[in-house]
Amino acid sequence: ELTNGATSRTAIGYIILFRTNFKMKIAVATLALAASASAFAPVSTVQSSTQLDMSLRDDLATFGKVALAGAVAIGISAAPAQALTKNELNSLSYLQVKGTGLANRCAEVIGEGSITPTKSARLVDMCIEPKAWAVEEEIGKGGKTEKKFVNSKVMTRQTYTLEGIEGTLSTAGGGITFKEKEGIDYAPTTVQLPGGERVPFLFTVKDLEAKGKGGEFKPGFQMGGDFTTPSYRTGLFLDPKGRGGTTGYDMAVALPGLQSGENGDDDMFLENNKTFDVTKGRIEMEVNQVNNEDSEIGGVFVATQLSDTDMGSKVPKKILTKGIFYAKIQQ
Repeated sequence: ELTNGATSRTAIGYIILFRTNFKMKIAVATLALAASASAFAPVSTVQSSTQLDMSLRDDLATFGKVALAGAVAIGISAAPAQALTKNELNSLSYLQVKGTGLANRCAEVIGEGSITPTKSARLVDMCIEPKAWAVEEEIGKGGKTEKKFVNSKVMTRQTYTLEGIEGTLSTAGGGITFKEKEGIDYAPTTVQLPGGERVPFLFTVKDLEAKGKGGEFKPGFQMGGDFTTPSYRTGLFLDPKGRGGTTGYDMAVALPGLQSGENGDDDMFLENNKTFDVTKGRIEMEVNQVNNEDSEIGGVFVATQLSDTDMGSKVPKKILTKGIFYAKIQQ
């Protein structure tokens, strides 16, 4: 009996010791988690930045021309809540970034200096992060119909930011010209109008050639140019009827009588004959932060392009995108 009692007291002692150690580990883990979470807590104050005039020149011959004219209409902060510098982002581990949304954020730039690119300079690590979207719609009022851009809600998960874009810089003619060469320069994105209609488009800056007046990057420097917008879907895509651009059926198999070439074929011509539509877009950028030490620039942008045509069967809509950008000058 004595032996059994001693064994029981020993077992109880081990249990108490185990519980004490376990509680201590939980407390330490909780403190570590709180400290890690505090690093991503929203900042109470947001620095203001240069504003852009988001007016769109509605000219079909020069579709997508966007003017940057003074600080007038809508401003987008270059230092949003939870914004971090490039060095701070690089110091984070995978587990610190996972699930926070930071992977979809562009880095913040602090400074108001100037950078003069050399002849062999390149623009690298460029990041373009949209903050707001608008879709052109026809709005009726007082018996009249007019086209206006309607604010839209993004439906895509946090994968719509362009990252790792790079290209060449040239300073010929007294200005700076940037030619985009490579990077993650496209992102399929879908926005939703207030009425519930969803509009897909390929957010991109492929083959961008942006030009600006002046030989140095400094706050207030503006540059812009046209880019190529490929089709939202490729030729291998098959619609619900099995029709595609380079593969699949030539017509809807369930409706052969309406596609005989005599009656009804014209109504379904666009649905049956898929096309890979390539259109043009335009982007205007304005630098408002320059870090001389790290050769970084940051600012705001406004871009306009056409939405998806569903491989030629739908009329595209005009999309207006506004946000921030980051880039590094490699001399």
